[in-house]
Amino acid sequence: MLTRIDLKNFKCFTVLKLPLKPLTLLAGTNASGKSTVLQALVLLHQTMREHEWSSRLLLNGASVQLGTAGDVIDQLHGHRACEIGLMESDTTWCSWEFQGDRDDMALIVHRGWGESSDYAWEFEDPDPLRFLFPQESEPHRQIESLIERLSTLGYLTAERLGPRGTYSLQDVGQIPVVGSKGEYAASLLYNGRDSNILQQLAIEDVPPTLLRQVEAHMERFFPACELTLEKIPRFNGVTLGVRTSRSTDFHRPTHTGFGLTQVLPIIVAALSARKNELLLIENPEVHLHPAGQATMGEFLTEVAAAGVQVLLETHSDHVLNGIRRAVKNNVLSPGNAALHFFRPRLEADAQGMPQVESPMLDANGNVDSWPDGFFDQFDKDMNHFAGWS
Repeated sequence: MLTRIDLKNFKCFTVLKLPLKPLTLLAGTNASGKSTVLQALVLLHQTMREHEWSSRLLLNGASVQLGTAGDVIDQLHGHRACEIGLMESDTTWCSWEFQGDRDDMALIVHRGWGESSDYAWEFEDPDPLRFLFPQESEPHRQIESLIERLSTLGYLTAERLGPRGTYSLQDVGQIPVVGSKGEYAASLLYNGRDSNILQQLAIEDVPPTLLRQVEAHMERFFPACELTLEKIPRFNGVTLGVRTSRSTDFHRPTHTGFGLTQVLPIIVAALSARKNELLLIENPEVHLHPAGQATMGEFLTEVAAAGVQVLLETHSDHVLNGIRRAVKNNVLSPGNAALHFFRPRLEADAQGMPQVESPMLDANGNVDSWPDGFFDQFDKDMNHFAGWS
């Protein structure tokens, strides 16, 4: 499990040391740095997945497109370098320094560190790089589990694919995740329809296979939901049929509620994951009714409790409350959930406040502190209507 991510001169952070738990929730105002944390992990994943022998951090790829070095290196403090560091299980730590000129579309791996062996190397080292470290280096051997975790990372952006009439089929060996927009969810579901999911996530009295369990979990959001996938003859694609009433035929996704196709890739990604894998999700509440948003919080807590590490970014107090309810119901211990509230750097500096605050949960799902702006808009509005503010 990743236990911390460190960023230095990366986008809006001069220095960030952010603790991570099996379930980590990132909240805060717009443009405060929440997505930046996810993007740092995705950049490492993207480089390792698309070009394992690369000596450069790929800023633009299939998962994320961040532009140039000038877009990711802190202009005030970073000059032409930034750092990303990761800690795993509080025993293994590694960090990279990346350099580039303002218009470069990839960053050179200038040097790296492996704390567990006090090992450091610089880019001029003649050894070839694999997964951003010299192939035969001591850190490379010590962080093999971390490398595997990053290379199999699942990531879903807030801009997920909407309803489609057909969905492309991909080779199961080449596409092990649903894709950043959920574009491979139907393919992953079709190819892995008969594979078993983690036992802890299996709904009772339902076959433990991926398709049937995805269908059963979808019912939590859309009662009576049923799915069918059919291969299109002589074409690398499938059709997805959906119905939410057993008295009707299956419909095309374009004739169902938009929220259904937004939830499906999250469910497929979560149930396809294996223990110790990492799942990153932006705004899981998109196009969901408040009750569905709370259910999403409960579901993602269950996923974390099953051993899949979950990092989610959300603006929904209902998602937070779903997590709180799950903690109170002993689905996950409060010590295994982290809440982080982000402020824009300029605002934090002007007010002399930390850029990130981390409220704590107790066993009853109570939050110990509520920083101004941390899911408090409902209370502020009610106070206004009552004439108290």
